[in-house]
Amino acid sequence: MTKAKGIVFTEFGPADVLHPAEIDVPEPGPGQVRIAVRAAGVNPLDHKIRAGYMNQVFTVELPHVPGVEASGVVESVGEGVSGLTAGQEVFGPTVSGAYAELALAEAVRLAVKPSDLGFPEAAALPVGAETAYRTLQVLGVRGGETLLVHGAAGGVGSLAVQFAVARGLRVVGTASVSNHERLRALGAIPVTYGPGLVDRVRDAAPEGVDAALDTTGLAESLAASVELTGDKDRVLTIAGPDAAGEYGVAFSSGAGPDGYLGGPAFAEALALHATGTLAVAIHHSYPLAEAADAQRASEAGHLAGKIILVP
Repeated sequence: MTKAKGIVFTEFGPADVLHPAEIDVPEPGPGQVRIAVRAAGVNPLDHKIRAGYMNQVFTVELPHVPGVEASGVVESVGEGVSGLTAGQEVFGPTVSGAYAELALAEAVRLAVKPSDLGFPEAAALPVGAETAYRTLQVLGVRGGETLLVHGAAGGVGSLAVQFAVARGLRVVGTASVSNHERLRALGAIPVTYGPGLVDRVRDAAPEGVDAALDTTGLAESLAASVELTGDKDRVLTIAGPDAAGEYGVAFSSGAGPDGYLGGPAFAEALALHATGTLAVAIHHSYPLAEAADAQRASEAGHLAGKIILVP
């Protein structure tokens, strides 16, 4: 076992239960690598697990180190790993808590980080890119179609916008006015939330809306999406299971029938990076010791990008 600094909680509750601690990080097992974490992503799942909301579907043992995605440097390689060696810069999902100086990851799920992609930006990609890619696959979007993205300025939404634009779709994105200029820069047509949304989207896309991706979980977003597309099968939410059931649309919270799609998702993101067009928005970076503040900000919502922890 190797000791490392990390963030843990020993009981479920508010963000105050998070605290720094020395943690044990084992040697990587077969197919695994241990990485020295340079940045970790903060996701809504993290605070839901911490609060105890996910116990029935995502059981964790206490004490628990949060975090499911990171970027860093390969520090140690387990048996049977090929293609990765100590010293390589990587990013991807972790199998041990990412809120730490060291974390374990399955080697096959990691991507090599280009030297000109920052560690914070790389740590912001794994969950967002896989979710954006997977949901666009489920929706079956095609070039020439019009896609409506609710919460288009967030971590998943902004990547979905970029993937869709690169595939030749017209994208309308809902966001607060302060994020409209950034959405235009990504190639989307921005519209504001609130009463009159359906009319604003129709004005922005008079040819109609073919599919809708919701990242907000708001009932009004799903109601508007069903009305605009006229097809419940082409509306999907990643944030509102109850509202999805109410409106008869798909809810996706993880790997679908085709399994985890991180590989092709990361490849699509890195292809955009290679052309200089990938934009990864960082809402705020916090020191690892301030993980509680980071999760409070995540819970508050209205983020302009990803929250990052830096050990």
